Amino acid sequence: MMPMLGLDWTMIILFPAILLAMWAQARVKNAFTTYSRVHSRSGLTAREAARQILDSYGLSGVPIRQVAGQLTDHYDPRDRSLSLSEPVYDSTSIAAIGVAAHEVGHAVQHATGYAPLQIRNAVVPLLSLSSSAAMPLFFIGLLSASNMLMNIGILLFVGVLAFHLITLPVEFDASNRALKVLSTNGMMTRDEVGGARKVLNAAAMTYVSATLMAALQLVRLLALRNSRSRD
Repeated sequence: MMPMLGLDWTMIILFPAILLAMWAQARVKNAFTTYSRVHSRSGLTAREAARQILDSYGLSGVPIRQVAGQLTDHYDPRDRSLSLSEPVYDSTSIAAIGVAAHEVGHAVQHATGYAPLQIRNAVVPLLSLSSSAAMPLFFIGLLSASNMLMNIGILLFVGVLAFHLITLPVEFDASNRALKVLSTNGMMTRDEVGGARKVLNAAAMTYVSATLMAALQLVRLLALRNSRSRD
């Protein structure tokens, strides 16, 4: 018998990823809140720290903008701009400076031609299509007993998993670059860098949990297809 959509046994497969995601989000919130209360002895704001690091790499042409929201910080390779969220932009906290330095790490990756970032940027347009089409195609195939549609959906979802996998080295490398520059240019003391590391490591776990979710979702789709094929 075909499993009921949304109520089938294969949902159990996703539980480890759901639990990890909940733990990772709580860890990020706790680490960011804790080290947002600890201000850097340098007195630099996150914006000033980002500007200094960018300039030290010859990236004076990269603008730094303030954007609304919390933890909405990002580097945009399309216009080579750095955006810092409102709680980060003018903050002198260890958490804010660590987050800003991480985003600068992405700008440096872009400027130096870091291969995993180049690959990720190249496949983003294709994956935006595959990520939106994969699940609808699969479940249409499941309902209509079309192995072809289910297989196309699975193939498209493999691309989604590949995107998450290539994202991991990009994010970890950006954090490593951030921590290295903060510890060598005198912006932070050793104990302050330790605090920034806790914030960035917590943030990295959200990418790990997203990758695990994609991997287990793929396993679930395969299980659903195999179960439907036996009916």
